[in-house]
Parts: sequence; C-alpha cells; structure tokens
Amino acid sequence: MSTSTEPASTEPPTPGERASSAVDSDSLGPTDRVAPTWTEPLAQRLSRPFGGRLGRHAQVGRQWFWTPLRVILLFAVVVLAAAWLFKAPCQVTYDNGNGPQLDWRNNRQYTAMCYTDIIPRYGMGDLAPDTAFPYKTPWFENQGTPRQQVRYMEYPVLTGLFQWVNARAADGWATLASYGWLPGGLTSVLYFNITAFWLAAAWLVTIWALVLLCRRRIWDAALAAVSPLVFVHAFTNFDVLAAAFSTVGLLAWARRRPVLAGVLIGLGGAAKLYPLFFLGPLLVLAWRAGKLPDAMRAVLATAVTWLVVNVPILVLYPAGWREFFRLNNERPADPDSLYNVLMHFTGWAGFDGALPDGAMPTVLNSVSLALFLLACLAIGWLALAAPTRPRLASLCFLVVAAFLLTNKVWSPQYSLWLVPLAVLALPRWRVLLAWMIVDAAVWAPRMYYYLGTANKGLPEGWFLGAVVIRDAVVVALCVLVVREVLRPARDKVRTALEAQGDRDPGAVDDPCGGILDGARDRFVLPGVARWSRGDGPLWKLGARLLR
Repeated sequence: MSTSTEPASTEPPTPGERASSAVDSDSLGPTDRVAPTWTEPLAQRLSRPFGGRLGRHAQVGRQWFWTPLRVILLFAVVVLAAAWLFKAPCQVTYDNGNGPQLDWRNNRQYTAMCYTDIIPRYGMGDLAPDTAFPYKTPWFENQGTPRQQVRYMEYPVLTGLFQWVNARAADGWATLASYGWLPGGLTSVLYFNITAFWLAAAWLVTIWALVLLCRRRIWDAALAAVSPLVFVHAFTNFDVLAAAFSTVGLLAWARRRPVLAGVLIGLGGAAKLYPLFFLGPLLVLAWRAGKLPDAMRAVLATAVTWLVVNVPILVLYPAGWREFFRLNNERPADPDSLYNVLMHFTGWAGFDGALPDGAMPTVLNSVSLALFLLACLAIGWLALAAPTRPRLASLCFLVVAAFLLTNKVWSPQYSLWLVPLAVLALPRWRVLLAWMIVDAAVWAPRMYYYLGTANKGLPEGWFLGAVVIRDAVVVALCVLVVREVLRPARDKVRTALEAQGDRDPGAVDDPCGGILDGARDRFVLPGVARWSRGDGPLWKLGARLLR
C-alpha cells in the first residue's frame, strides 16, 4: 500500500505510456474497442439482417464465454473443416487387386481441384521407409531413365523434420490399425490427416496471435479466420507452420520481448525462409527510433536459433541439407511467375535462353535477387523518410509482397504468408476480401491448366491471365499500404481511438511496434514531403479503391 500524499497527476498519458499500459494487460474497456459496424461499410451491410450497427450505448464485453477471441477461433475452425473437406476427394482409395491405392485416376486431383503436396510426399523415399530420415536418405527422380537424379528432402530443416515425425506417426497408426485397435486406411492418407491436424492447430495459433495483435480492432482478425485462401491452401503444403511461428514472433515483439521474438522468427525461418525478411523492417525502424540495441538482440536470437536447428543437419548430412538451396537455384521460372508470363505473351526466350535439364538459370537468379534487393532498398528509404515512422506490419507486408512479385517461384500456398500481414497492415475489409477471393480463385485455372488441353484443360494463356490479375491486385495493395505510410491520417489502425471519439489521434502509434510504439524518432531522411500530398495517379487510384 502506498503512503504517498502527493496528488495524482491529471496530465493525460503520452502515447508511449499508453502503449506500455496496453502491453501489461490484454483487457480492453468498451470505449477502447473499435466496432467494425462503425468503420467498415461491408460490416455495416452484413449487420442489417441482425439489427444493424452496434448502438453507441450498447453493452460490450459482458459475455463470459463467447468472447471475440473464441468467436473468431470458431470461425477459423469452421473454415479449416471446410478446407479439409475440399481436399477429401483426393483421399479416396480403390482396390486394384493389389491392395488399396489412391484414386487419382483420370486426373481426379485436378478435376476435383483437391490436389495437395502432402499426400504424395509420403511416397517419397526420404519419408516412406521406417529407416528413412530426412536429409540422410536419398530417393531417385526419374529412376531407370537417362534423367535419373539423386534427390533428398527438399524442404527447410524444421519443415522436413515435421514431415518425418508425422510420417512415423502414420506408420504407428497403421500398425495399430493392423491389430484392429484403430480404424485403418492407406498410410499416405493417414499421413495427410495427421499432418492436417497439426497444420490446423498451427493456423489456430496464428489466429490467436493475430487477435492479440489487432487489439482495439480485434474483429479484423476474423478476415484471416474466414479467408478463402485458408479454405483453398491451408492443406496444400506446409506453409501454415511458418505462418504460426512468424505471427507469434510479431506478438512477442509487440509484448516487448525481443529475444523471444527472435527465437520464434528463427524457428519460422527454419521452417520457411520468409519470416527472416521481418528482420530488415525491424532493424530500419529501430534505427530511426534509436532502438538498435533491442533490435539487435532479436536479430542475434534469430541467428542463434536458426543455427541451432540447421547446423546439426548441415554437419551430419551436408548433401541433404544443401538440397533445398540447390533445388531453388536450379529451378526455372515457375508457371505463375511474372517472368513466365512475359515469356509466354511476348515469345521471349528468357534471361538464360533454352537450358538443358538441371542447368542453373544464373542470369534469372541474379535478376530476381537484384530486383528484390532494389525493392528492399526502396522500402528502407520509405521507412526512414516517411513523415511519420511506418508501422512494423506495413513494412513486413511490403517486403514479403516484393519478394513474391520479384521471385521466380510463387507457389499458390505462398499467398498464405500475406494473410496475417495484410490484416495488420491494411485492415480494410472490402479490399482484403476482394484480394483473397481473386488470389484463391487462381487455383481453379491452375488445376485445369495442369490437366492439359488434351484432357479438356485450359490453355496456358488463360491461367497466366489469372496470374496477372492476382499480381495486379497485390501491387494495388502495396500502393495502398505505401499511401497510408505517407498519409498516416488515413491509417485505420492509427485512427482507431479517434473513430471512437478519442481526441488524441496519436494515442495509437504501432500496436505491433513493441519498444518502437510511441518512441521518438532519432534519425529521419529528408525529401519525402511532396510525395505525401497524394496528387499522383497512383494515389488517386488508391483513393478510388478505398471509397
């Protein structure tokens, strides 16, 4: 108990003090929350059958069980269940006289659009045998042909070990099923379902972290929970695992725990490299705010964690560890990359021309890397020159989007990387749902393009047209994010309290910023003021999209 007789201060808290108090407690009062029916036209329309907008004097926060977190997690569970059903046709088996086989006859995996990389992964030699271990056990591609090649696990270490554990769990299930203790099935299907269970759990962790990151705009996290991209791609590959680590890493940074944030981002980088891209925005913003020592603690923790996971595999099985990097270097431009779009529609032979099988597209690799680095430099300049220090999520979104747009590979499930970042960076419901629908819809022409025109599939041009539309929408999202960085008064996250009647628009600086939230700038580049007036054609296009 305090014995001080000094009068309590009546001065309003500074933005930094309010940010610090927000970190100490997850409880928000009714006046601290932003009702989506007050700020989002789409939410207003959806609310009409249920009585319309939330009343200004309505009671909020009194429900003891159906809290926003539990409601949003329920949405995510429903969408994940639908995502599993979407892949269900690819789990059907038939007996060909030699035992059960996957029924992928007549290209079912494409005509039913249920294709997943997970089911055929079990049949690879680095997972199927009981003695197999990723990065140690090789398998042969095109075995028995002149193009035969020795292959190893092609995924980063944490994702490879995740697959191996699930494969051994599937073997154990199959063994118990053979004794009649559990329901049986084809082992590759058992492997898919065990993997899907853990991927679903990882996505629920992602949503949990996103809810805590959204805070005052808590219902924005529902956009990720009901995302069409999750419905289509949650179980297409293993990318949800890295999304969980990276989003919880952002949450740890927001809670001012830089070492824990670095550990989680390092684990995400060991599962998929893209979480490591978060370190660039973190360092640049910390430089601007004079907080580099804290950011360096996170970077050091990331590096140590990544090395702890990778070095044992590198030392024991160097050839297997290098497979991920070798494959990425030798891959040509993927069908849904912008480089392939240019080659198809212009007849261009590509930077390297025609290459024999297994040859490395050196020029393409260099150009792709150079374009990404140039984009990162531009984003770094924006972070240091913007009139107000950008939010961490905005820069992370821009960096990851730049990587996808300039990379020679954009596998369809990579779009999941952007979902949590887009919700944090640009919480505009109509815009984000439109992008997610467009991006998810590319799956249909992709499947029918792979079917081949001989099997009544789509010509390549139709598929690539859908790719161009998707990329254009992602570019538009980047333009909108940059626009809000240069004109922070349009940022809905920063004006969250002002929308509720709070007259202090600076009360919310960066909910994901952690030690950066409310900090004063120490280093700012000049020369960006004229770009923030919003007179150019790109800003006018952004304004039309935001209406």
